[in-house]
Amino acid sequence: MEEALLVERLKNNETQELAFKDLVQTHKKRLYWHIRKIVINHDDADDVLQNTFLKVFKSIANFKGDSKIYSWMYRIATNEAINFLNTKARMLNASPEMLQMKRVEQLEDDPYFDGDELQIKLQKAIALLPQKQQIVFNMRYFDEIKYEDMSEILETSVGALKASYHQARKKIEKYFEE
Repeated sequence: MEEALLVERLKNNETQELAFKDLVQTHKKRLYWHIRKIVINHDDADDVLQNTFLKVFKSIANFKGDSKIYSWMYRIATNEAINFLNTKARMLNASPEMLQMKRVEQLEDDPYFDGDELQIKLQKAIALLPQKQQIVFNMRYFDEIKYEDMSEILETSVGALKASYHQARKKIEKYFEE
C-alpha cells in the first residue's frame, strides 16, 4: 500500500481502525525483533511492543510525513525500549549495562531463545557495548538496515553511525579473541 494513502487512512476516523490493524500486521514482527534485541527478554519485548503501538496510535495525528512511517515507528520503538531498560535499571538500582549483562546470562533459561553457545557469546559481547553501539550494531548486523534509514530512525548522521558500527564491531572481535 502506498505510504501516503496509509497515513491518510490512519488519520481518518472512519478508516483509522482498519488501517491501524494493517499497520500492526505489517510491522509487528520486525518491530518485535528490533525491541527484543534491545530488551532481550521476550515478555518485556511484548510489553514494549504494545506500548509502541499505543504511542503510534495516539500520535498518528502528529505524524508530519518528514520521514517514512516505518522509520518513525522504529524511532518510537527504540525510544520505548531504551526508556523501559533505563526505568528497569533504576528500579533495580543498577546501570543499564549491568541489567543487560544479567539478561544475557539468563538467555539460556529463556524458552523463547533457541541460540547456541556462540549466539550467547555474541549476545554477551553486544551487552558490553555502550547502548548506542548496541542499537547500531543490532540494526546493521542483524536487521541489515541501511545507514541512511538508520540515520532517519536514530536522528543522527550516517558518518556517526558508521563510526559507531565500526567501533562496535572492533570491540566484539576483541571480545571473541580473548
